[in-house]
Amino acid sequence: MNRLQLLEYWLKTLYPNQPFTLSPASADASFRRYFRVSLPGETLIAMDAPPQLEDCRPFLHAASVFAKASIHVPNIVAQNLDQGFLLLSDLGTTTYLQALTTKPENANQLYQDAIDALIRIQSASQKNTFHEYDRGLLSSELELFPDWYMTRHLHVAPNDDQKNILKVVFNLILDNNLAQPQVFVHRDYHSRNLMVASPNPGIIDFQDAVLGPITYDLVSLFKDAYIQWEEAQVLDWIIRYWERARRSRLPVTADFPSFYRDFEWMGVQRHLKVLGVFSRLHYRDQKDAYLQDMPTVMQYLRKTCERYGELHPLARLLDQLEDKTPATGYTF
Repeated sequence: MNRLQLLEYWLKTLYPNQPFTLSPASADASFRRYFRVSLPGETLIAMDAPPQLEDCRPFLHAASVFAKASIHVPNIVAQNLDQGFLLLSDLGTTTYLQALTTKPENANQLYQDAIDALIRIQSASQKNTFHEYDRGLLSSELELFPDWYMTRHLHVAPNDDQKNILKVVFNLILDNNLAQPQVFVHRDYHSRNLMVASPNPGIIDFQDAVLGPITYDLVSLFKDAYIQWEEAQVLDWIIRYWERARRSRLPVTADFPSFYRDFEWMGVQRHLKVLGVFSRLHYRDQKDAYLQDMPTVMQYLRKTCERYGELHPLARLLDQLEDKTPATGYTF
């Protein structure tokens, strides 16, 4: 039997006397797929995570940790770890991205709710709960940029000078990231993983949670690859977070300029990684849609590199790469 047939068979063992239908709900950047299960009087979400490619246990662990922190995550209705299936409560059909695109006037309230939820996640932080976002992991993510974006996407193998620039700048970035206070990090806290729900937001795709830099999820949220806001508006939202975090006694820096610098430098790490990840998704996994989001990510990256003197060598390297960028689908 194929995966869909196996899933249907498992659901029939759970609901032998109830008719149900399956329809695609979403797919993500991994090998997981999600289906909406329509039963009489309710809908649920079935996760299909092929066990040879995905492990459901980190999802179950993070769901338990976040639920205890009063975070609105899906309830686990049933599980079959041997076959790689989970049955989850349904958090609805409207993502933040859809809501913000159709009614941008609601952005302030939606982002305030997202900030409140992030504060609760971070306030629950403790060691030995999730893996640490350590130097090795952060560094391996940065290497996706030369390996997949430069070499595979642009067909530019870094020369010795470029390798040296990347080495020096990567170390500066990592030093900043690792000096930041460490809290629970969702790791993809953005508009496609936040659902308009009650209580708001519903949060999904948290299986990669780690203990890491306090600004990381803010970068995901406010330097989002899928929707962009004016810098003045982002600055206002970051200030609101910082004020809330201080009142909640989270370990943010006492002066806002230092905190904002950390936010920006964390963004450089994430955006270098994302350019590599989007390239890998295209060339390795045949997921082409992410290419259209690269210009937004590159715009974030270039603006920050041009703002800080220590990052100017990386800005110049990006200038060298610009004329190598495929023209189709790009605006920068």
